[in-house]
Amino acid sequence: MKLSYLVKGLPGHPLHPPLTDATIGIYTFATVAAITDVFGWTNHVGAQAWWFALLVGLAFTALTATTGLIDWLTITRWTPLWKTASTHLLVMLTATVFFGLAAIFGHGQFLAGNVTASGLVLTLVGFGFLTVGGWLGGAIVYVHGMRVLNLLDEPAGRAMAPVPHPEKQDAAS
Repeated sequence: MKLSYLVKGLPGHPLHPPLTDATIGIYTFATVAAITDVFGWTNHVGAQAWWFALLVGLAFTALTATTGLIDWLTITRWTPLWKTASTHLLVMLTATVFFGLAAIFGHGQFLAGNVTASGLVLTLVGFGFLTVGGWLGGAIVYVHGMRVLNLLDEPAGRAMAPVPHPEKQDAAS
C-alpha cells in the first residue's frame, strides 16, 4: 500500500470529501446552537454547545484543510480546475478565520452562558462563507471531475471496496 493513501485516500475514495462532511456538520451544529441561544430557546447550554462545536470544528478543519491542500498541490496551475480550487481554498480559509474569531471572542460568551450579537454575526458570516466554499467544492468534483474515476460499469462490490484495484491504477493517476 502506498504511503500517499494515508493523506489522499484510495483511488475513487479520496479522504478530503468525508472530512468536509464532518467539518461542515460540526459548523452547522455550532450555527444552530448559537441561534437557539440568541433566541433564548436553550439558555446557557446553547452557548456552551456553540463554543465547543467551534473548537471541534477548528480541529477538524486542520485535518480537512491538510487533505485539501495535498489535493490542490497536484492540480496543474492556471487551469479552470485550479482557478475553481484556488477560489474554494480562499473562501474556506475565510470561513475558518470567521469561525476562529467567533471562538476567540466568544470565549467570554461561553463562560457567561450567553451568545451575543458579535458571536452570532461572526458565526453566521463564517457559515455563509462555508456554504459558498462547499458549493465550490462540489464544482471541483461534479463539474471538473477531480478524483473521479468515472467507471460507470464497475460492479458495485468493487466500487465500494476500500482497496485499490491494480488494473484501475492508471485511471486514478
